[in-house]
Amino acid sequence: MAHEQDDATLVARAAEGSEHAFRSLYRAYARPVYWIAHGILGSAADAEDVVQETFVTAWRKLPGLVLAGESLLPWLATICRFQAANRLRRRLRDRAHEGGAVDETLPGTIDVEQQVISAELAERIARELSGMSDLDREIFRLCAAEGYAYQAAAEELGIAHGVVRNRLSRVRTRLRGAVTETEPA
Repeated sequence: MAHEQDDATLVARAAEGSEHAFRSLYRAYARPVYWIAHGILGSAADAEDVVQETFVTAWRKLPGLVLAGESLLPWLATICRFQAANRLRRRLRDRAHEGGAVDETLPGTIDVEQQVISAELAERIARELSGMSDLDREIFRLCAAEGYAYQAAAEELGIAHGVVRNRLSRVRTRLRGAVTETEPA
C-alpha cells in the first residue's frame, strides 16, 4: 500500500504550490464535496460546477489556511456550501431577470441551522475516520470517496476482496453511529 500523507502535510505542500499535493487533496475530497453540493442544488451538472469552484477557491485560499483539525473536509464543505448558495441565488436572479416564474422548489434562503449541522457532521465523520487504522481509512477513501469496487480496491491495496468488504462494512457501521449522534432530536 502506498504511503498516504496526512491532510496537514498535503495542505502545507499545496500552499507552497505543489500541484501534486493539491491533486491528492482533490482526489480524497472531490466526491464528498460533490455530494454536499448535489444535496443543496439537486442537479448533477450544478454540483460538478460547484466542486470545481470549491477547489479553485481552496487553491487560492490554501496559503492562509490554518487547519483546525486533522481533516480538510470541514473547510471544503464550508466553501462548497457558500458556492452552492451563491449558485442558488444566481438561479433565482436569472429567472427573475428573464421574466420567467421563480422556481418555487429553490429555497429563498439558506437554512443556517442545517449548515451548522452539516459542518458538525463533516467534522464528526472526519474525527471518526482519523481514529481508524490506516487500512480502514484507505479502504473508505477508495470505496466510499473514489467509488472503487471492492475488487478494484482489494487489488490496489494488495489484500483480499473479502477483507475490503468486511472492513468497509465495519467502517460504515461506525460512521453511521457518528452520523446518528448529530441528528436533531
